Amino acid sequence: MGFYINVILPLPLEMQFTYEVSQAESEILTPGMRVAVPFGKSKIYTAIVASIHTTAPEKYEAKEIEQILDDTAIITENQLKFWKWISSYYMCAEGEVLKAALPGGFLLESESLIQLLPSGNGEEVEMDDQEYLIYEALQRQSSLKIQEIIQLLDKKTVLPVINRLVSKGVVIVNQEIFEQYKPKLIRYVKLNEKFLEEKEMHLLLDGLTKAPKQKAVILTFFSASG
Repeated sequence: MGFYINVILPLPLEMQFTYEVSQAESEILTPGMRVAVPFGKSKIYTAIVASIHTTAPEKYEAKEIEQILDDTAIITENQLKFWKWISSYYMCAEGEVLKAALPGGFLLESESLIQLLPSGNGEEVEMDDQEYLIYEALQRQSSLKIQEIIQLLDKKTVLPVINRLVSKGVVIVNQEIFEQYKPKLIRYVKLNEKFLEEKEMHLLLDGLTKAPKQKAVILTFFSASG
């Protein structure tokens, strides 16, 4: 007999996905706990456990989870029921409700960007070797991707390490999203106001007798300004 969990992924998917767990893991897990799970070819997401059961999926082979991220549930069963009601009432996926309900730092994924917390006190916090390696690397560069941290620590399951740094107030997740915002700018070309006077305009046009294209552009500006 196998052991399985259904999880809610932070994605606009219309269904929960089933993952395989060991018997020991099934005895630890409860609905509302976070687990790191593989999804797609190479991505890792933080998902919320919705249920624990022994029924294997029929349409696909269940993958194993990567890691259990919590010691106890961070979401109550009433909250899970409420998410399900919101999903039904507003005709959206439970993953979209999850994404809106939880802070970004709770939903680490393979594309997350990790930065030092500007007001953090990393030098005063006790860290293990793996945590300190990440802290030290972030002192040399502004941010790290999850994949870069995997290479740095030479291990696949790095989300628990990052979670510990987040809980200790050393790092922040996805802060760079805000720093990378750039307003959309539109360039305009404006005719110098002095050429709006008739005398100056004539002098300008006379000087462009051998440049018909430039002259046409100036006439267009003049007509648009009139």
